[in-house]
Amino acid sequence: MRLFTVDAFTDTPFKGNPAAVCVLENPLTEAQYLDIAKEMNLSETAFVYLKDGVYQLRWFTPEVEIELCGHATLATAKILFDKYKVETEVLKFNTLSGVLTVKQNDDLLEMNFPIGTLTQVEEKDALLESALMEKITTISEDDKWYLAELESEETLINLKPNFSKLLEHSKSKFIVTAKSDGDSYDFVSRFFAPDYGINEDPVTGSAHCYLSSYWSHKLNKNTVVGYQASKRGGTVECEVIENDRVLLRGNCVIMAEILPEW
Repeated sequence: MRLFTVDAFTDTPFKGNPAAVCVLENPLTEAQYLDIAKEMNLSETAFVYLKDGVYQLRWFTPEVEIELCGHATLATAKILFDKYKVETEVLKFNTLSGVLTVKQNDDLLEMNFPIGTLTQVEEKDALLESALMEKITTISEDDKWYLAELESEETLINLKPNFSKLLEHSKSKFIVTAKSDGDSYDFVSRFFAPDYGINEDPVTGSAHCYLSSYWSHKLNKNTVVGYQASKRGGTVECEVIENDRVLLRGNCVIMAEILPEW
């Protein structure tokens, strides 16, 4: 077993979203996966191993296993390409969200993910507005995800959610977004998931599956660039393609290799 930490969706150390990547020779027990994720204490730890020539990939927060994680997938691909010198053009991962692929695209890594589709909610959400302490202009949802658009980038950046109230909500994953004020990005966002032990995630690939669909339609552009305005911050380039897929592009910085002694 080899264990790495990687900052994803950035080309600058100590920015983006840190993930742990655990490269295994054989699968572990469920308890071992969770124990390692708790020990790493990052938003996600990725576990990857080969089975019959195909990479198996799972993601754990310190609390639970999750179905989809973008930044830890990007980090895993970075490790396999750079540290393991995998020569295949496209990495394929079997995951709880089906087969996901990652390839190198110039100096970026490009993930092919399922696009997220949401339905607009007509009614106001008093609990969410109370938790965010800001007026929401538009709300869209699916069974677990909420996407709330705010009036401005400044409002989003200054947001200080009440996470206790978010825990009272029926949804568990909250994307808050606004149109960018500048020319470098099309939109900005933040992501909150206190139900999963993550009050605020620094840069969230899976959220951009939804953000790409939302802003591509709203701005009438196939390719949009988002900046997740957490304290660390990170950039995700999103390209909506046919067959309900989205390409998410970003960079990574390998920070450290940890040598386990257990």
